[in-house]
Amino acid sequence: MSKECARIHELAHTLPRHSFPFAEDAIPGNGIYLLFEQGETGHEGDRIVRVGTHNGEDQLLPRLRQHFLIELKDRSIFRKNIGRAILNRDGDPFLASWDLDMIPRTAREKHASSIDFDYQKLIEKQVSKFIQANFSFCVFRIDGRNDRLDTETRLISTVAACDACRPSAGWLGHHSPKSKIREGGLWLVNKLNGETYDSGDLRLLPGIIRRHQGA
Repeated sequence: MSKECARIHELAHTLPRHSFPFAEDAIPGNGIYLLFEQGETGHEGDRIVRVGTHNGEDQLLPRLRQHFLIELKDRSIFRKNIGRAILNRDGDPFLASWDLDMIPRTAREKHASSIDFDYQKLIEKQVSKFIQANFSFCVFRIDGRNDRLDTETRLISTVAACDACRPSAGWLGHHSPKSKIREGGLWLVNKLNGETYDSGDLRLLPGIIRRHQGA
């Protein structure tokens, strides 16, 4: 997958790059985002460390806000995984509380009294600071939900299968308690082994990207 992954990176590098604070009017309503992380390189440029999208209509910008701005780890698995790695690196026992999903009512009723929410807010701010300082992204527009999800899966699987772009020795993900993150070198645990792009399939991707650039 090295050749295919290199082509994906080449195409990604043709897109405008956004970093925090990003111009919200430059984000399409629907699409795919590709995250890059400071210090992570591959294929003679910045290495893709996460691919993501959204489910609902016109929810790409709200999804990016959940990652970069909204300090609520249970609404962003990306934020949750960054926090896990920070807490695990520091040997912080709060990791057990951070792992809990407090969105369901039953979980709140069971665990709320045992969680130090003031401390959780401090960790949320630490996560925000790390993400805002270290991550940039590009986006391209795909309006159809099924097309978005298929493209996301194939991009993730192709990048995950590449042996040529690997994390640096200092990558925070090495401290993740999630083995799939540590071993895969991406801030992802799902869709790593789905259908990949072959060279023929990749001929379609530039057209998708050009449609966004001309939108």
